[in-house]
Amino acid sequence: MLGNLDNEVIFKKAFTNKTVFKAFVRDILGFEVEIDKIETEKKFEPKIGYIDFELDIFAETIDKRIAIEIQRVEYDHHFDRFLHYFLMLIAEQQKRAEEYNIDQTVYMIVVLTNRYTISDKNGKAIKDEVLLLQINPQTLKGEVRDLYGHQLVCLNPNHPTKDTPQAIRDWLDLIYQSIHNRERPVLNTKNEGIRKAVELISFENLSPEERAEAKKKEAGRITIAKAEHGKALEIARNLIMEGMTDDLIIRTTGITKQMLLNLRGEIGG
Repeated sequence: MLGNLDNEVIFKKAFTNKTVFKAFVRDILGFEVEIDKIETEKKFEPKIGYIDFELDIFAETIDKRIAIEIQRVEYDHHFDRFLHYFLMLIAEQQKRAEEYNIDQTVYMIVVLTNRYTISDKNGKAIKDEVLLLQINPQTLKGEVRDLYGHQLVCLNPNHPTKDTPQAIRDWLDLIYQSIHNRERPVLNTKNEGIRKAVELISFENLSPEERAEAKKKEAGRITIAKAEHGKALEIARNLIMEGMTDDLIIRTTGITKQMLLNLRGEIGG
């Protein structure tokens, strides 16, 4: 049985392993990297822009030209948050430079373990398995000039797409199967990174301390999720009282259609 990659302890055990980290980066970003060390709960001193933020997993390549960050997110799926972390990583590179040069290319990979609950500016629900944000200037003809190459990649295995490359599919399957099919996961263990991750997070290979810490993290996650759910329901109640439409309430709060119907039944609205 696999450990649940929705759990912070299990996730960090897998992705702080160099074999797993390097294979993951290779398959998601498309190139090989050599790294010195992998850090967790990475913070920068002094704070960037007077904002204290923490990176789940962070590594720099040995030549110091590429900085890579992996951010696991299970709730608070707000792209403003991802964008903020991404831009702060870029700003941190410039802070260390003697001039305005940004010598390092920054890559940020966000892994979402729940479905998106957000919409674009036109109100359309976001349902993409892989989203890419690349920072490079373009000409008026749309020709890209490779000056920076900074890239944000957002992965969500809950929205499978047929045209997702197999290399990326392997990791999305690992994440999804570890959460939803832990006892009989269907995975591509021919991929050495996947094979190593499976070995690391198999339940029999977790130490008693890791199991205890994972349970503790899960209990905390459930408490937070319940609190967030309660807030969402309260906001939905207020919006119902204000006469808002069902679609607007669902987009705003992330609750399901059935939850909304139940609330309307309780309120009588």
